Amino acid sequence: MRRISGRSVALALAAPVAALLISAVISSIILIASGHSPFTAASAMWEAIGRTRIQISALNTAGAYYLAAVAVAIGFKMNLLNIGVDGQYKLAAMLSASLAGAGWMADLPGFLRIIMTILAAVLVGASWAGIAVFLKVTRGVSEVISTIMLNSIAIAIIAYLLTPEQLGVAIGNNIGTAKISDGGRVATIAVEGSTTPIYTLTLIAVVVGVAYAFMLNRTVFGFSLRATGLNPAAAIASGISAKKMAVAAMLMSGAVAGLVGIPELLNGPSQQYSVNFPAGYGITGIAIALLGRNNPIGMVFAALLWASLDGVANSLQGVDIPNQLVAIMQGVIVLSVVIAYELVRRYKLVLEQREVARALQAKTRKSVTV
Repeated sequence: MRRISGRSVALALAAPVAALLISAVISSIILIASGHSPFTAASAMWEAIGRTRIQISALNTAGAYYLAAVAVAIGFKMNLLNIGVDGQYKLAAMLSASLAGAGWMADLPGFLRIIMTILAAVLVGASWAGIAVFLKVTRGVSEVISTIMLNSIAIAIIAYLLTPEQLGVAIGNNIGTAKISDGGRVATIAVEGSTTPIYTLTLIAVVVGVAYAFMLNRTVFGFSLRATGLNPAAAIASGISAKKMAVAAMLMSGAVAGLVGIPELLNGPSQQYSVNFPAGYGITGIAIALLGRNNPIGMVFAALLWASLDGVANSLQGVDIPNQLVAIMQGVIVLSVVIAYELVRRYKLVLEQREVARALQAKTRKSVTV
């Protein structure tokens, strides 16, 4: 078994600890420069995170963030930058909501309606991501460019379909898909002292996380995925088809992206997809994947941290501090993590080179002595 040394543990902890310290220092400097007290801000945030409603809201949001992060991480493992998670989950949520709210669905058993809604979201997300990877493997189009463009196209399609002449239903000043009746929704868990319930479909994030970890570490496909991402030339030489792996990775990434909006759709209070549906999960997923280093466990803590910061943002207004400070803190944390991990990586490389040099010197001395 691999021996765990004190130095390896220290190096593993150095990057995240350094990133948190750097982000705390920079955020404090920004607060002081803007005429606010860092201690007042920290106290308000700490008090807010202790409220049950904030904790439950953060847990629900973290589930969606984690799904978005896994969708991004699958692509990262293959050196594919799936920037289109935003478009994939929005289009998947809108079309699956239209299906779930269709009149003929009311005649079906509830469990079947829920399964059909989830499968529809998965298929839409995978299909939309499939366009980008098709362009990549057949025409060499960068997936970064194609997924960014597909985000805009997805938004345009949603705007077109979300009209009374198409799939939209006008309710007062709002317009959205037909509301999903009780039989097509999933029960939530009420918590005493909080108006916000726990979304039971957050368990989807748990299932996806376990499946992602198992796929990466316990399957041939996971090994091929990591091998192709690390060294495409060596992978091809060993018989792995880089194009097939790219297609599989992007389709899997899109399928997970399609699940991002499902907890809010089937557990949330709106019961429909509308212009007020939560946005920005795709970009946040990229940040969380970077924070968690594409690791199944690391992304859990990153998602919880990000969701907690979102939850306490409004509490800062109570002490006359702009809630935009949280967005600044989140950006600083991402930059700090990237810088800290790169510095630690370079330091580890220097240590390894020194160890190799010492081993060679010892071997040379031994041969001279003999």
